[in-house]
Amino acid sequence: MVDRVQRLGGQTLRGDVIVHDGDTLTLAGERIRLEGIDAPEFQQRCTSNGKDYACGREALRALRRLVAGGEVTCEGYQRDRYDRLLARCRVHDTDLGEALVAAGWALAYGDYDAVEAEARRAQRGIWAGSFEAPRDWREEHQGEPRPGDGDLLRRLWEWLMGWFSGEGSGT
Repeated sequence: MVDRVQRLGGQTLRGDVIVHDGDTLTLAGERIRLEGIDAPEFQQRCTSNGKDYACGREALRALRRLVAGGEVTCEGYQRDRYDRLLARCRVHDTDLGEALVAAGWALAYGDYDAVEAEARRAQRGIWAGSFEAPRDWREEHQGEPRPGDGDLLRRLWEWLMGWFSGEGSGT
């Protein structure tokens, strides 16, 4: 009964999207987390054939390719701890979460278990090598600056120090 009541307060959104990472997008001004999956984080790296690669960026690219196929429709009724709408999203008849899991760019997180098992057997996406589960990766790297941020922060700090010392007055 509670599930039915919660679904009555659900939302259906349509339109163009902005993809943030392999399982998060913005649609009609609403930040959405794809329900039932967990994709590698944007900065996460994996290994395949003994080489390190940016699997988080590959997951983002996979979702971008899927949403490029037409109008996105999302339906959701719950929110996660970051106040994102948890939703099932589709482009035409393609369930985005299921497609990402099938391609090996997301783990099943409560749903799509059979689809994940097939992707694992076929060694698609992250299953072609080794990786840390996205949840574990987030726990380990929470609060760490993104690669490159240290360089930016260092350069900003150096510029500020130079400016305050009179060396960076813009001349």
